[in-house]
Formats: sequence, C-alpha cells, structure tokens
Amino acid sequence: MSYIRKKRSKWSVQIKKKGYPIIYKSFIQKSDATKWAKQVESDMDRNIFEDFTTASNTTLKDIMVRYRDEVSPNKKGHKSEVHRINKLLRHKICLVNLMRLKSSHVAGLKNDLKDLAPQTIKHYIQLISAAWNTAKREWGITLPAQSPLLLVSMPVVNNEREYILTYKQYSELLAACSDYIKDFVKMLYETGARYSELADLKHDEVNLVAKTIKFVDTKNGDNRTIPINDRADSILKRYRFGPTVFNIEYGKFYEHFCRARKKVDLEYFHAHDLRACYITNALLSGMSLAEISALSGHKSLSMLARYTRIKPEHLQEKVNKIIWI
Repeated sequence: MSYIRKKRSKWSVQIKKKGYPIIYKSFIQKSDATKWAKQVESDMDRNIFEDFTTASNTTLKDIMVRYRDEVSPNKKGHKSEVHRINKLLRHKICLVNLMRLKSSHVAGLKNDLKDLAPQTIKHYIQLISAAWNTAKREWGITLPAQSPLLLVSMPVVNNEREYILTYKQYSELLAACSDYIKDFVKMLYETGARYSELADLKHDEVNLVAKTIKFVDTKNGDNRTIPINDRADSILKRYRFGPTVFNIEYGKFYEHFCRARKKVDLEYFHAHDLRACYITNALLSGMSLAEISALSGHKSLSMLARYTRIKPEHLQEKVNKIIWI
C-alpha cells in the first residue's frame, strides 16, 4: 500500500508491503510520485523489486573508507593498498554516489592518472571494483546488476622489465637517499627481499649469530629463512629497538625514494627493481637457479626468470670460454 502526502514543498511517498522494508521517496511533482509508487508496487507484486535507497545515499568515498578500514588490513599487501586508497580518496570520483557512478567517471579517473604506469592505473580501478563487489555481496548494499567498472577498458600492461643498476648508479642512488630510507634501500639491494617482507621484519626473526633473517608468512604463504652478507649484518646491528627492525611507513618511503631517484635521473627505476638487482647479481656470481630460488622465495622458474635481467655485456667474457665440440 502506498501513501502520498504533501510535506512542505514536496510530495512524499511511503510504501508498505509485507516482506519488504518501508520505502520512502520525495518528489517535486505529484504525478512523478504517483508514477513511481505504481511502478514500485508492481515490481513488489512480481517479486522483482530492488531497494536502491542505501546506494543512493552512499558515496564511493563511503565504501572506499570502509574497505580500507575493514578489508585491507587482512591482506598481505595492505600497506601499499591503504596508501593507494588514501590517494584515491582525494579524487573527485569519490564524491559520486553509487547509483550515479558511471563508466564515464571511471574513464575520467583513468585519464587523470595517465601519467602513471599502466599497472598502477589498473590497481586503482581494481580497488574500486573490489570495494563495489564487497559492498554488494557482503555489506548488503543493493547495487545495479552491471558494475560501471566492467564497461571501461583496462590499460595494457607489459610486466616485463629490464632495469637493473650498475654499481655506479646504485652508489649515486644511495647518495641521493635521505637518512630515513638509506639503510632500508641497502637492505633491499643486499637481500632481494620484498618491501613488505623487510618492513614487517621483527627483531626475533633476526639471528645475528647465525647471520640469518626469517621472513614470516610471505607473499606465497611460506616462511623463508635466508643467510645475509656482512654488509646487511652490519646494518642490522644498528637497529635494535622498536616494534619492527625498520620502523618505516610505506607512504613516506615511496615519497623519499621517488625524490632520490629523480635526483639521479633514474625515474624509470622502481624500488621493487632492487630485488631484480639482487637476483641478477646472484646469478652472475655463479649461483644455480635452485639456490637463487631458495633465497628469493620464487616457487617457479618462470617467475624467477622475470627477475634475472642478464644483459649481453654480462656474458661477453663467458662466450669466449665456450668449448666447441
């Protein structure tokens, strides 16, 4: 049963039907209120009515904040994800309510981020999609059947990278680093660890007597213990206090690292490429792929191969030693 009455300057509609929540909506014109009420009652009679009231009163910002606070902390890569969400919250797309969100808004976001790497843009769009799906499936917010994010083409990503540093470039990068990140950058280079593995490293996971460190619950779900060289050992001896060995925040690290690489004209170089430097150096030093895999934590040789960035000049001396039969 629908009830229509004038309230101030608008026509207010109230619909009550067994099995459904009470529905309210206001209109400027009485004819619009009557038409809407008939449509809703008809949909309820046919059991196809969907209540989009909550979605209409919820902005993208609302679900992104909830996703950041409730879902992201349970992920291994939560630090970088929270950093991205906080940046995304400053974009105008987050002011749009969920019922008005269209593919054109997402395309506009993609265009505003065009100066970023394709994979980074893809991460932002996937974050919105993840929050949308979580709101629909787990938070009880009724949303349109088709997500507007599915109508936007994803940027083409080429995951193959070939950047590693010469020792001169590495030295220049270190010189440009602030004191806040310098030792952390050295450790990434000397251990081949992922950012999250090193940032989460606790004091009881460091054995200075055996010269080993243990990475717990890594990206692939396993624990990994690796030996460390003397350079890494000397750094760890200077860090004895705090909840973790390196009390460093992802956002600040990223900001400092970007500033340092810009100073030495290495803007194409990512912090994660330090892992490739370590793996490539290990391979050139004579280690087998099985040994390197034990250090890096890669479970397949195909994934490990992406980090072994051997260049022709590395092989110049070795080709002269090939024995021809």
